[in-house]
Amino acid sequence: MSSYRVRTATVDDVGVIAQHRAAMFRAMGLVPDAEYATLAAGSARVLANALAAGTYRGWLTELDRDVVAGAGVILRPLLPRPGHPDGATEVEVLNVYTAPQHRRCGLARGLMHAVLAWCAAQRFAKVTLHASDAGRPLYESLGFSATNEMEWKAR
Repeated sequence: MSSYRVRTATVDDVGVIAQHRAAMFRAMGLVPDAEYATLAAGSARVLANALAAGTYRGWLTELDRDVVAGAGVILRPLLPRPGHPDGATEVEVLNVYTAPQHRRCGLARGLMHAVLAWCAAQRFAKVTLHASDAGRPLYESLGFSATNEMEWKAR
């Protein structure tokens, strides 16, 4: 019997990570089918550099050597602030995606446990994410809470 296995992503996985990213946005209704390939290609270019530089780290869930889910983090420096007078690193969780036929099997939760264990071991100052409506209950159950963050978009 086959079982799911979580592993760390490498630069060789950039194609599947980019496909997951585009599929995640498409599933949320934010990317029309006509823009899917362009988003996946752009994501692959940026992720290849970020994986190589170590500013992106990913985890993938496999079933019989097929990648069926994934999650990642991007690392950003923080300026000195209260509690961190020398600065710190902020982690943003992103690209949490599970292929439709593997949803409701606990894969996103398992990936998030791997991500958060790594973040805790690294002693990062701050971990954030942007939750979809579907993902919000999972993240809240893991201890995430809404903040006072605001956003501005150029028009």
